[in-house]
Amino acid sequence: MTTSAKPGGSGGASPQKGYVKVCALEEIPADGALGVEVDDTPIAVVRSGADVYAVNDICSHAEVSLSEGEVYDGTIECWLHGSCFDLRSGKPTNPPATQPVATYKVKVEGGDVYLSLGDD
Repeated sequence: MTTSAKPGGSGGASPQKGYVKVCALEEIPADGALGVEVDDTPIAVVRSGADVYAVNDICSHAEVSLSEGEVYDGTIECWLHGSCFDLRSGKPTNPPATQPVATYKVKVEGGDVYLSLGDD
């Protein structure tokens, strides 16, 4: 399932400038991911233990959705060829992927998840 959010739009009020609400925390499976779209950018919002991360939802190797993969040990695995990406840095931890995926800043407030595509 992919949901869409637009800054200032139906995504809801953001807790700080530059952040947009993308989902409720309860929508993200425990040790799993939810595919969302912000400003036409596909993003995997990921729960790993008690932490929430956001990475670009397209594998840098095979251009498939990372949010459909498994989450474990602080990584998300591409379901097609098995490359894993570190959720903190976006860097691949094993082949065949050699290029990182983008990471995004995340805030959880009041049971809602917000993220920023910018560098602020």
